[in-house]
Parts: sequence; C-alpha cells; structure tokens
Amino acid sequence: MNSASSTSNSLKAAFSYCVQQVRSYDYHHYLCLLELPPSMRKAAFALRALNVETARAMDVASDPRIGLMRLVWWQEAIDKIYANKLIEHPTAQALSSVIGETKLGKTWLKRSVEARIKDARREPTDMPETMEEMEKYSEDTTSTMLYLTLQAGGIRSTAADHAASHVGKASGILLLLKSLPYHISRDRHFSYIPAKVASKHRLLVKQGRREEMRLDSREALCDAVFEMASVANAHLEKARKLAEFVPPEAVPVLLPAVPAQVLLDSLNRVQFDVFDPRLARGVLGVSPLWYQLKLKWTSWRRKY
Repeated sequence: MNSASSTSNSLKAAFSYCVQQVRSYDYHHYLCLLELPPSMRKAAFALRALNVETARAMDVASDPRIGLMRLVWWQEAIDKIYANKLIEHPTAQALSSVIGETKLGKTWLKRSVEARIKDARREPTDMPETMEEMEKYSEDTTSTMLYLTLQAGGIRSTAADHAASHVGKASGILLLLKSLPYHISRDRHFSYIPAKVASKHRLLVKQGRREEMRLDSREALCDAVFEMASVANAHLEKARKLAEFVPPEAVPVLLPAVPAQVLLDSLNRVQFDVFDPRLARGVLGVSPLWYQLKLKWTSWRRKY
C-alpha cells in the first residue's frame, strides 16, 4: 500500500471516529449535522468531536487533575496542528485535515478549550457571579463551534455570526441546566447557577464563613432555573429576529436552535424541575421520532 493510500485510509478512519463520537455523546447535534450540505459535514463533525472530547474530559477522568491534563493536552494539540505537527489522535487528525482545507482561524478553537480549562480549575463550590458570566462561557464553548462551522463553509455574514452567538448562548445555558442534577451529584453545587440568581431565590445559606447551596427547596431551585431559562429563551428570540438577514446557506448551521427550543419546551412541561425524570427520556425529554420530525420539518422549511 503506497503512502498516499495509507494517508487517505487514515483520514477516513479519523473522520469516521469523529462521526461516531458525536453520534454517541451529542446525539441531538449529530442529527443537526446530518442536515448540513455534504461539503460542510466533515468540518462540522471534526469540530463537534473536539467539543465532545473537551466537554467530557472532566467527567470521564477518575481524578480531576487527569481531566485537566487532558484539556491542557488539547490546548497544546491545537498549537501543534497549526505548526503542521502530526498528532496520533483521530479527532486531531481530522481537525488538521479540515484546517488545512478551510484555513480555519485558530482564535476560536483556542478559546473553546481555554474556557473549559478555566472552568475545570474552579473549586467545586465556586460559582459564577452573574448570568453574563454564564453567557460568556456558553459563547466560548458553544457559539464558537457555530462560528467555526460558518467559517469552514466559507460563509461571511455579520447577521449569521450574530445569530450563531445567540443560538450558542441559548444552547449552552440550557444544556448546563439539564446537567445540574449530574453536577450536584458530583458535589459541584455552585457550578452553573450564578451567585446573584441563587441569592435572589434564597438558594444560599451561610455555613460559617462561606455560603452553601440549599437543596431542600425544590421550588426555589425551579425558580432559579426558570430565570436562567428565560435568558436562554431571549437569545433564541433574538436569533430568530435576525433570520431575514441571514443568508440561506447559513441557515442549516443554525439548526442547533431546534434542540435548544426542544429542551426549553421540555423544561417548561416539567415546571423547570431539572430533577424530573421525564427530562432524561428520549432526546432532550421527547421521543426520538418526534425530535427527528421536528428537526426535519424545520430544516425543510429553511428555518432554525
């Protein structure tokens, strides 16, 4: 087998790995990516696979220090990719190929990983102070994937970028809300409820010199979740108000607005109780078939 054939097979395997990672760990976005034009899918799957790798780094590690090391490894891997150094990891190989073909900028890639690193370095009981901090984290980790996908598709549109910012912020906030029970089970009580929101809804109590989260008031927690979800809803509304200015080729990239809306609707059905078991059913709390039909219908109508 000649080297060119070997390289081609290696890249095929790398992209296949990326697709499988996204399908396994980010299924609702996997279905969104299938609605993209074939010319954009390779880049989109490589980017989403990177997001899966960094989002799961802390969760799959037996020790937080190991998770942090993985994130730092990805930070360094991006530098190596842009220095044309070979990295023996399928997601890194796929990214390297995409960057070579599309000339993706380095800034957003680095920002997405650095945001994860900053989050991983927080103490378990630390929390952001304001919703603005949560919005920035969601933009840095979620909107960046949309910015990069637009860039990979050669789409240059200020309106599309602004819509992507809002869709990413909404998606990031809502997915963090859905994951609250998991993070609470891992003693990261304060991780993703801003201090001002928690204090407003009397979720904080003084324990000696520090404040701790009250978990005995489900109603108070639901009120806090509702307030945060309302911010996400406002971002979805802003994204859709920009629709008439977004070029048609950018619309499929913004389809992650659909799973964000589905999750928002699911939260609404359970009165914003993130512990309600119905949220864990199917895809974001709805049946897989219903989710796929909604996504297909929205895509067919050229909406997001």
